[in-house]
Amino acid sequence: MTNTARRTTGTARADGAARPTRRPLSRDRVLRRAVKLADTSGLDAVSMRRLGTELGVEAMSLYNHVANKEALLDAMVEHVGAELNAEISGLDLPDPTKDWAGAMRSRSLAAREVMLRHKWMPAALQSRTQMSLEVVRYYDGVVAILMAGGFGHDLTHHALHALGSRVLGFNQELFDPGEGAEDTSEEVLAQMAGLVPNLVAMLANAAHVDGPEETLGFCDDQTEFEFGLDVTLDGLEARRPRQP
Repeated sequence: MTNTARRTTGTARADGAARPTRRPLSRDRVLRRAVKLADTSGLDAVSMRRLGTELGVEAMSLYNHVANKEALLDAMVEHVGAELNAEISGLDLPDPTKDWAGAMRSRSLAAREVMLRHKWMPAALQSRTQMSLEVVRYYDGVVAILMAGGFGHDLTHHALHALGSRVLGFNQELFDPGEGAEDTSEEVLAQMAGLVPNLVAMLANAAHVDGPEETLGFCDDQTEFEFGLDVTLDGLEARRPRQP
């Protein structure tokens, strides 16, 4: 085997066979694997040691690409923010000068698709002390839609607060009982009725539909997200200055 061939196929072993060349580590590769790890195992599973194991390298090798875990989390948020903006740039949105609410709704629902792929993202955003440029760029597009729709700067500012996290495709639930706390049987409701009668009455009579079966209780499904988004957009439309 020639030297050129060895360089192409990898390093020769003692028995003459070629070792496969190890894939070089890069910042992009580190971030992609970190995001995948968070997607599959949750944000708490992301550590420099675990990430090194996933990539087949020593944890110390990662510090050539990210300074520490906090820098890694900042970069992961930025990475998903870039994915979010790429997703939005591919949309065929309504003209916001004619249908600002339609453009905002489509944008928010597309953002929700990205957030559902990365369910750890809201928690990561809340924990960051450094603003992500990609997330700021996303909000800049939101402001552009509102301004094109006839909102002034002051009302646009209020609108951003009213829309809150919904324009990024997620919302924070009033009640988050956690995993394994979905039991809303008649027996459980009866036990709660004396303590929180109004809430129990609502739960007993309000059904949330998730697929073919009706379920009672806590949820953050597509229907509830769209309901909250539409109520907010309708309220903002009512306050939008009418063009002469």
